[in-house]
Amino acid sequence: MPAKVIDGKKVAEKIYKKLNDAIFDLNEQLIEPGLAIIQIGNDPASEVYVEKKIEKAKELGLFAKRVPMTSSVSFEQVAEQIKKLNGDDTIHGMIVQMPLPKQLDPVKVMELINPEKDVDGFSSVNQGRLFAGKPYFVPATPKGIIELIKSTGTKIEGKNCVIVGRSNIVGKPIAMLLLNENATVTICHSKTKNLAGVTSKADILVSAVGTPGLIRENMVKKGAVVIDVGTTKIAGKLIGDVDFEKVKKKAAWITPVPGGVGPVTIASLMQNTVDAAKRKHGLK
Repeated sequence: MPAKVIDGKKVAEKIYKKLNDAIFDLNEQLIEPGLAIIQIGNDPASEVYVEKKIEKAKELGLFAKRVPMTSSVSFEQVAEQIKKLNGDDTIHGMIVQMPLPKQLDPVKVMELINPEKDVDGFSSVNQGRLFAGKPYFVPATPKGIIELIKSTGTKIEGKNCVIVGRSNIVGKPIAMLLLNENATVTICHSKTKNLAGVTSKADILVSAVGTPGLIRENMVKKGAVVIDVGTTKIAGKLIGDVDFEKVKKKAAWITPVPGGVGPVTIASLMQNTVDAAKRKHGLK
């Protein structure tokens, strides 16, 4: 029996339904959650992602603004802009859209953001708090992945989970979240020997590499939950890490690309922004 497809849009809509009530309650107290997105340069993919985030924020009733900066901008200029937003009481959440130009160190840029406004959860403070089990904000994509897995009714506790990819943005944070759910977690990467031997034992398999077709049918355990985070544009089409058509014949659940992880990532970012507004005003 072919795998059931996990519809990221439907999972995201459930998140938005809860958020609508929270935003209404905040508005009743004259609080308007605010999100600022710093976009450096004019990377085509970034343009699309930022526009989607701004549109969704405004659709929900959040105050959202794009802060454009040229690709030749200096670190000092970025630092000055972030400093202004850190001190702006109308902005509760702030993100810097990736990727950044070569002259900017992403780690140093993230360190400039007030951890209580770091709704992407990328700063060392938030990553450290995540490892300690007490984050201000969980990075949006890993947070969304947990929602996708739980939407299938799969119990994470006790499961053998394998993550392919060890980035600070997805791989490491999702490993910590799954560990916090009492799963047994293995992280694979470019130096892992016999990758197929490891992934084929996973009850829950998450691939976040950005290599089209990396995960093949022989690498997946029958009945597994497969989450495809990878996105690569080929001939104008987004392609995931997973060989979707073949793997879906073997897995129990699988996310498509696009339409899987993407929608819940944006929903999780909106959720983090609302939570930031609540925290700012001392609300639960």
